[in-house]
Amino acid sequence: MRPAQLVLKKALKNRLTVLFSPQHGLFADKQDNMIESGHGRDFLSGLPFYSLYSEVREPSPSMLEGLETVMIDIQDVGTRVYTFVSTMAGIMRACAKGGKRVVVLDRPNPIGGAEVEGNVLEEDSKSYVGEYPLPMRHGMTMGELAGWINTTAEINVELEVIRMKGWRRTMHWAETGRFWVMTSPNMPTPETAEMYPGMVLLEGTNLSEGRGTTVPFLMVGAPYLRSLEEWLKVLSRISDLSGIAIRPAVFEPTFQKWAKTTCWGAQFVVVNPGAVRSYQLALGVLLASIHLAPEDFRFNDPPYEYETVRPPIQLLLGSSSLPGRLLELGKSDLKRGAVKALERTWQTQLKEFERQRKEFLLYR
Repeated sequence: MRPAQLVLKKALKNRLTVLFSPQHGLFADKQDNMIESGHGRDFLSGLPFYSLYSEVREPSPSMLEGLETVMIDIQDVGTRVYTFVSTMAGIMRACAKGGKRVVVLDRPNPIGGAEVEGNVLEEDSKSYVGEYPLPMRHGMTMGELAGWINTTAEINVELEVIRMKGWRRTMHWAETGRFWVMTSPNMPTPETAEMYPGMVLLEGTNLSEGRGTTVPFLMVGAPYLRSLEEWLKVLSRISDLSGIAIRPAVFEPTFQKWAKTTCWGAQFVVVNPGAVRSYQLALGVLLASIHLAPEDFRFNDPPYEYETVRPPIQLLLGSSSLPGRLLELGKSDLKRGAVKALERTWQTQLKEFERQRKEFLLYR
C-alpha cells in the first residue's frame, strides 16, 4: 500500500504543491479530541502541509494562494460525529470564496450506504462535530455528502466527484476487499467504525467508551457499574442486540476517563455488520446506566471540540432536548422496547432526510 500523497505526486508531478491535514494529523497519529497538530513538511513527499485542526479549521486565503484545484481524498467513517465532514465543508467554503475548484476522490462508506439511523441534527445543536442536518448514521459517501452539502448549504463551489468503481450501497468494509488503514488512533478496525455511531455518545458522559484499551468503542463501562449482571439484563431488555455478541467485561483504561481504575461493563463483538444498529444500542447503554446508577452517572461538562458553553452530550446527540428526555426515561420503569419507542419520535425527520438525499446518491 502506498500513501495517497505519493500516488498523487507521481500522477500529478509538479502540479501537486501543498497538502492539508484534518483532525488527528497527516498520519492520523494525534490521540484525542482538541489535540491540535501543527503545519510542517511531509517527510514522505517533501511537500509542505497545513493543518486544518490548528489555529484554523479551514484554509485561509494565503494557504490557497496559487492553487487552482483542491483535491479531497479522505476516508470517512459514515457518522455525523466525525470532524472529517466539517473539514471537507470548510475546504469547500474557502474554495468557493477564493474561486477555486474542488475535486473529491470518493471512498467507501465503511458501514454501508443503505441504512440510516438516529435523529436529525437540530439547528441549536450545530457544532464542529455536526454542522449540517444529518442523522447520526447518514449512509452516504464523502462524494455524496459533498454534493448534498454544496447544494443544501448553498456553498456553490465548482465541484467534481470522482466516483468509485464496483462499490455498492449494501457493502460494508470487509466486502470491499480493501485493507483498513486507521483514520485516527481510536479507529483501529472496521468493526470499530460499525460501533462508533452509537458508542461515540459515551464521550459526553462519565462512562468509558474504551479509550485507553485496545478495543475503543467496543468496550464500555465505569467503576460504578458493579451490578453488572443486572445492567446487562436491563440492556438486553430495552435494546436490539442484532449483529453483535456481548460479554461482561472488567477492564482498566491506561489513559483518558477512569485511567488506571477498574471499570465494570461490557465488550461488544461485531458478528454481522449489516445487522448492527449501534445508535439505538448506545441509547440503551445510557438508559441502563442512568436506571441502575442514577447517583453516579452524569453527563460531562464542556469543553468539547471547541465548544465551551453547551454540554458535549447535546452536540453528540444533535439535540438540546434529548439529553433531558434520556434522564427522565432512564429514571422511570424501563419497559421492553423503550429505545424503539424513543426512536419512533424522530422517524418523520429521518424519512424526510432519506427523501432529500436521494437525488445526491451516486451509487444505486
